[in-house]
Amino acid sequence: MSDAPASRAGLVVPSLVALVALVAFIGLGTWQVQRKAWKGGLIDTLERRLAAEPAALPPREQWANLDAADDEFRRVKFLATFIPGAEALVYASASALRSDVSGQGYWIFAPARTPSGALVVVNRGFVPDGRQDPATRAAGEIVGPIQMIGAMRWPEPRGTFSPADEPGRNLWFVRDQMAIAAAKGWGQGPGQEQGEVAPFFVELEAPEPPGGLPHPGALKVNLRNEHLQYAITWYGLAVVVVVMFAFWLGSGRQPKPTPMS
Repeated sequence: MSDAPASRAGLVVPSLVALVALVAFIGLGTWQVQRKAWKGGLIDTLERRLAAEPAALPPREQWANLDAADDEFRRVKFLATFIPGAEALVYASASALRSDVSGQGYWIFAPARTPSGALVVVNRGFVPDGRQDPATRAAGEIVGPIQMIGAMRWPEPRGTFSPADEPGRNLWFVRDQMAIAAAKGWGQGPGQEQGEVAPFFVELEAPEPPGGLPHPGALKVNLRNEHLQYAITWYGLAVVVVVMFAFWLGSGRQPKPTPMS
């Protein structure tokens, strides 16, 4: 009789451990299923937006109503003129959306003025390390208005490990056109409206400048969606917990042999 309560007490801790593990693995598996659905929707949205024909750039009076959720990665076309001698270097080593970009280099961010006077910051494209000085790519300096095609992007959030920007060296480590514009005074001169810089920047895909640098390019969706595999792994571990606990429970409750008299 005295062994029964002790036996039940000995099951409490292992049972709790197994239950916590089971709940955790099932929860992680379910989260991965949800992530799979979210990632699939994101990929579908990006593919549709990047495959659509470019539309006219929204006018300045509509900028306040734009947001990343509804408008990021939409292709646009517009006429604008790059402001001479104004550009910023944003460090880059690779791009998840530009398979044609590899190795260390820089994105060239430059302000462009539309015929209406609006100021749009354009990511003109990639230059490899060693070509960051505009003098090394003088052929790519475009004078006068040009028709541009690209995709609207919103400022990139600063990561925990992102280095501090170095405005004194004209060097940034996050693609945040608002921070760049504020540091360089774009859109803040005499006769310019405060906050006239567009809340988005444009990833230029065309035209290609003379000499090929900066190198623009179309964005391509290249996001991996492996959440189903992760979900199967977590659910599989949940099954293992159940099987192992059942095996342990069964082996621990086997009747002890009766001593021979």
